[in-house]
Amino acid sequence: MKHAAAAVLLAGAVQAQAQQIKLQENNIDEVIKAMTLQEKADILVGYSSQGAESADSGNGILGSQSESVDGAAGNTKAFPRLGIPATVLTDGPAGVRISPRRKNDPNTYFATGFPVGTALACTWNTELVEQVGSAIGNEVLEYGCDVLLAPGMNIHRSPLCGRNFEYYSEDPLVTGKIAAAYTRGVQSQGVGVSIKHFAGNSQETRRTHVDEVVSQRALREIYLKGFEIAVRESDPWTVMSSYNRLNGPFTQENYELLTTILRDEWGFRGIVMTDWTGQRNTAAQVHAGNDLMEPGSILQSKEIVDKVKSGELSEADVDICVKRMLEYIIRTPHFRGYKYSNKPDLKAHALVTRQSACEGMVLLKNNDAALPLNNKQKAAIFGITSYDFIAGGTGSGDVNKAYTIDLMQGLTEAGLPMTESLSDLYGKYKAFAEAKRDAEKRPGGWFWGKDPLPELQLGRAAIDKQAKEADVAILTIGRQAGEGGDRHINDDFNLTAVERQLLNDISEAFHLQGKKVIVILNVGGVIETASWKNLPDAILMAWQPGQEGGYSVADVLLGKENPSGKLTMTFPLSIMDVPSSQNYPNISSNDSDAEGKQPTIDYTLHKEGINVGYRYFNTQAKEVSYPFGYGMSYTTFAYSKPTVKATKDGFTATVTVTNTGKVAGKEAVQLYVSAPAGGLEKPANELKAFAKTKKLAPGESQTLTFNVSAYTLASYNEATQAWETAAGKYTLNFAANVEDVRASAVYTQAKAASVQCHDVMKPSREL
Repeated sequence: MKHAAAAVLLAGAVQAQAQQIKLQENNIDEVIKAMTLQEKADILVGYSSQGAESADSGNGILGSQSESVDGAAGNTKAFPRLGIPATVLTDGPAGVRISPRRKNDPNTYFATGFPVGTALACTWNTELVEQVGSAIGNEVLEYGCDVLLAPGMNIHRSPLCGRNFEYYSEDPLVTGKIAAAYTRGVQSQGVGVSIKHFAGNSQETRRTHVDEVVSQRALREIYLKGFEIAVRESDPWTVMSSYNRLNGPFTQENYELLTTILRDEWGFRGIVMTDWTGQRNTAAQVHAGNDLMEPGSILQSKEIVDKVKSGELSEADVDICVKRMLEYIIRTPHFRGYKYSNKPDLKAHALVTRQSACEGMVLLKNNDAALPLNNKQKAAIFGITSYDFIAGGTGSGDVNKAYTIDLMQGLTEAGLPMTESLSDLYGKYKAFAEAKRDAEKRPGGWFWGKDPLPELQLGRAAIDKQAKEADVAILTIGRQAGEGGDRHINDDFNLTAVERQLLNDISEAFHLQGKKVIVILNVGGVIETASWKNLPDAILMAWQPGQEGGYSVADVLLGKENPSGKLTMTFPLSIMDVPSSQNYPNISSNDSDAEGKQPTIDYTLHKEGINVGYRYFNTQAKEVSYPFGYGMSYTTFAYSKPTVKATKDGFTATVTVTNTGKVAGKEAVQLYVSAPAGGLEKPANELKAFAKTKKLAPGESQTLTFNVSAYTLASYNEATQAWETAAGKYTLNFAANVEDVRASAVYTQAKAASVQCHDVMKPSREL
């Protein structure tokens, strides 16, 4: 009896002690020991404020959470007895996506709409991107959130991917460096990011179940390299595993991807969360190293408990994930007890988005100095998008912003005079837009957004009238895309028949009068330009530049800002020139697309592999409309004094850039490297570093420095499962774009170098 009583007292003491444990930075292991199996399961499963009603059915999203933020994407569960708060996850990456209005609350909670990912990447300015990230991070913090589900950093395998606007480039170095800068900026505010979508989410069609088949080399060099750079250089709090399969298994259930590569090889120390997936094999996800299941369901929590009890899932695997979740939680504002204001400085952030959008714009054409305009030139404004400007894409990448400045407003407020009869033309556009919205009942949803308006077909008489009154024509061509679907060739990648006719008529009418035509591309990604770019005098790629877009475009058109953006993707002559077009949704199909079969997209067909973007076009000397890295300026630059010096682990190169024109401007310099012949087959050249000057006054110079390691020079050898840097002479090309080399140097790698990796992520079939 004495022993039994002692045991009861001991058990009671242990229980009392457990009740007193509260999470701190130095007692995570103790907290795990104090948690029940059910609590461990619950902390690995998302917890939504939207799911209280459906939870009773047994398969709904878990419960409700008072700590949630209206419109946030998801939450983690609170455990008050252990001092574990809930945390809040919000969509991005062009800004914080939360509900702008709340029930029984007269206040508004709009967030700033920043430029889309393609626009930010085309700045080639990591310092600027970091500033944008810092502003976004501040809104995450002040709106009571902990993690921004961004940046999106999948590779532009095809121009038709519906979410390319969120992503950065066809090149993994650009992708990784821009993502790392964005991450550092956001996380400087004491909140986290979730870099996404890891990995191979290169299409939206059938994204939840398609199997992307990629060779080990292409996977390592192209589709994982950007993530590796971001992980190593910016320590992201979280990584989001993608919906798709990759070489067989779902990425969310792939131990080789989430543990062997991400953690063991790259040293990632944060949590992995799923993309917003329903229940799959939860036990497999936990074992693989997927720490958080979003948005979360009761069935997932139950499965973890049941499979631990049955022995199908090790509790040790669960504990590993729980520990990482607790390590994440102690980093968050909610754990620190931060008192958020719900009042970020939106006016200051509007200035950030306005300036950053300008720097990402790419001047594609500027014959006879058609740009910049002066405010004595009377303008005629054409195109439905001029009056219904597109700030950003749709889906989770959209932002609930207070306003969008259209081009007409931006130019008017900048003082550019308009034709006397332009009000009549504006009235036609406005009536057309309202009629289309009403007739087609396109209110947009909370998620998918509004469909883009078709172009208004103008008669030649209306165009001729404007040509007589105006000094210059400005035509905006717009495109919209977003989550859940890929773009199409006809009437999307290619111009519509109405757009083509409008451009032809405007160009003919204005050129007959000896007047210039300017085209503004308000788009998120690549469109076909080769067949019509000869018509206008100037073309400005404005991208989807955020809520201040009309102001930003006006700043560039009128010369207040000198465009310094350059393309981070290739503009092909035709979509069929892109290697992936031989095996991409919306273009071609294969047997695996048939009903009842597992859909598969094979990146190894048609010699695609690493031949993505300029790696293919430049190596094959294939003509393009605009090459990777291309972008004009209102001034000119000369490159001189190229140097290269070997270091302990690679080389340091320098080049001097001089502004040889008449106005101040910035120049983005790209360093391409050609490897010595022999060994692995390699592209003609590959981008290995880039840098951007400050704003240089006419005649001013700046020396840029590029540090490149032997590891950065390496290619992946599947035969040895190693990154290998060959010995020999490497040609260094300092270039304005991949086809425009301005200076060169030679670096000699004295000894071959290699970094051994694990033999993992083999394709599910023999290649």
